[in-house]
Amino acid sequence: MPAASAAHAVPPGRTRLITRPFRARRIRRALFCPQILVLGLIASAGAAPMARAQDAALKEAPARSSVAAEIRAQVGGKLRDFYGPRGFWPVWVEKDAVGPQADALLKLIDSAEADGLKPGNYDPKGLRRAIEDADGSGDPKALARAELALSKSFAKLVADMRAPSRAVKMRYLDPEVEPRDPGPADILRAAAVTSSFEDYVEKAGWMSPFYMQLRKARADYGKTWADLPDVAVPTGLKLKPGAKGPGVGALRERLGLSPGGGYDKALAAKVKAFQGDHGLTPDGIAGPQTVTALNRGPKYYARALALNMERTRLLPGPWVRHVVVDAASARLWYYSGGKLDGTMKVVVGAKESQTPMMAGMIRYATLNPYWNVPPDLVERKIAPKILDGASLQKMNYEALSDWSANPQKLNQSSIDWQAVASGRQELRVRELPGRSNSMGRMKFMFPNDLGIYLHDTPSRDLFGKPARQFSNGCVRLEDAPRLGKWFFGKTLTTDSDTPEQHRPLPQPVPVYLTYLTAASGKDGVAFRPDVYGRD
Repeated sequence: MPAASAAHAVPPGRTRLITRPFRARRIRRALFCPQILVLGLIASAGAAPMARAQDAALKEAPARSSVAAEIRAQVGGKLRDFYGPRGFWPVWVEKDAVGPQADALLKLIDSAEADGLKPGNYDPKGLRRAIEDADGSGDPKALARAELALSKSFAKLVADMRAPSRAVKMRYLDPEVEPRDPGPADILRAAAVTSSFEDYVEKAGWMSPFYMQLRKARADYGKTWADLPDVAVPTGLKLKPGAKGPGVGALRERLGLSPGGGYDKALAAKVKAFQGDHGLTPDGIAGPQTVTALNRGPKYYARALALNMERTRLLPGPWVRHVVVDAASARLWYYSGGKLDGTMKVVVGAKESQTPMMAGMIRYATLNPYWNVPPDLVERKIAPKILDGASLQKMNYEALSDWSANPQKLNQSSIDWQAVASGRQELRVRELPGRSNSMGRMKFMFPNDLGIYLHDTPSRDLFGKPARQFSNGCVRLEDAPRLGKWFFGKTLTTDSDTPEQHRPLPQPVPVYLTYLTAASGKDGVAFRPDVYGRD
């Protein structure tokens, strides 16, 4: 499935959250025969296991061949585009019965309300009847009917789960990451090439892990906090264990305890639990931050969860090789082959210079980079220093005539620094490569008109802070060489000190810059401060 395959419009019957492959099928079936799979395993299997696998495949072949013949006779429409090229070989039927991946699908359908969808749209009753008939009789016709019914419901469910909400905006820089409407053949092909079809369905591998984790955490959160009374707790108080009075009574009622009684152990435990689930220090004391969080009420948190579910819906599944940067937590993750390959801290844009929500293709790395200083920083930081007697050369900067690829270098003495400092004249200044360069040793580029990219940094102190929104919009990496090795499959090195050495990636990699103020945490939902004010 493409990097960001998703429908453009909300599917019919969807209640929006805001307001809402075949197991071990590693072969491409030019010849759709189980013996080919067996031969592909010979090298690592050994003689005895090979013989057992061969016997099992030979026993299975007649039954599945009969089912394939019935699929050929029954299949039509868009499903034929999937089954035809694979010789009509089934993905849900194993031997003479429907496989466990069908149970995983039914479980997902039954819980579809968590995705803002109606389970009835995917015919769970009809699927259960078809599976029961097929397994009860073992008849190839019944097995083929069940196979096609499962594929139809599966393709519809995947397309609907991936369909984005119009309430969340992501800027797409490249056609490769543009959402599109996946057809049933695309959806089924993506599933059929994974190492375990059952695991893919069970874990909804077409969805981002962020989405599935938040989906579960949201359900657990709702059971604990969603139905508690929306009672206002008096502000301006710091309520501690042992305290009594009206404020304590309101606090007890807000957290689902009887209003009578004081600040006892039960209330302290409830306050700690609420703090832990809402991104606060779990000290059991209801101070101003905790009271403010309580007074936001259940509806506020329900909407925050729904909004962040929709943000995670825009991210691809782990089978797509991609990078995710979350500006709210100031962290980066990278995925491929159905798993998380690594994560690291990042420094992202400050409130005044926010890192945007956008997606693009990382196409090349630049080693020994220059840093083109933003004009506002030239005006506010560099020009005043020059007026106080500093030297561009000693600060490792150079001034240039324009923003073209081949500008002329300017003498410091020829520049009207007073005009630059006052904002009357814009000047291009860049920092030369070196150990102290703000870009560090390398940067990773996904071309865009905002000048946003991922880069190394010589400044390490900010990575020790819990909140890391300090940059001018770009993403500073805790470990750029490690990410570079993942991009290129080898350590990135330079043969010289030549500035701006460009290295194209072997394969461009999608990167998604998002903003998640609610996510799955160690003990449930982790709510984060809305630093950018986007919620």
